[in-house]
Amino acid sequence: MNSEVAAIIRLMRARNPFAQIRDDHAHEIGQDYVELILRLGGEAGRVRTVDLTNALGVAQPTVTKVLDRLEREGLVCVHPREFIHLTQRGEEIAQRSLERHLLVVAYLKWIGVPAEQAEIDAEGIEHHVSEATLTAMRSHLPLNHRPEPPQHLQVFECERTMRGTDV
Repeated sequence: MNSEVAAIIRLMRARNPFAQIRDDHAHEIGQDYVELILRLGGEAGRVRTVDLTNALGVAQPTVTKVLDRLEREGLVCVHPREFIHLTQRGEEIAQRSLERHLLVVAYLKWIGVPAEQAEIDAEGIEHHVSEATLTAMRSHLPLNHRPEPPQHLQVFECERTMRGTDV
């Protein structure tokens, strides 16, 4: 292997260019989960693992793995074999994520995208659109097409720092 190729390989390993993509993807998944908990939880703000599994169409171990990470990050509290709820920080992130989603859907529908396709497209757009673009969308969207802001839920204090460990 020539020295130039070896230098490029060392540089790529040092920078780990895919690490940012993986981190961004994990962040998107976390936003989707807390937004879904917000939506499914209703006024009570509580969901079960099976609710998430059914809504996402994924296996229970997948949901558990993501919930473990979200709990470590302080976004959810998991009460094993009972329910999951958002922490204050998780609820704030979920609210912002849902507001972005609703705005993108409303804008796409306003420009003529069919409702079902607007929902699908918004799932990707909402994670990558800048605040400047959201502001422009909001300012061009007629008042009668703007989404209602989501209602705040009852947020519970987390009684555990990690699953199975009492505080």
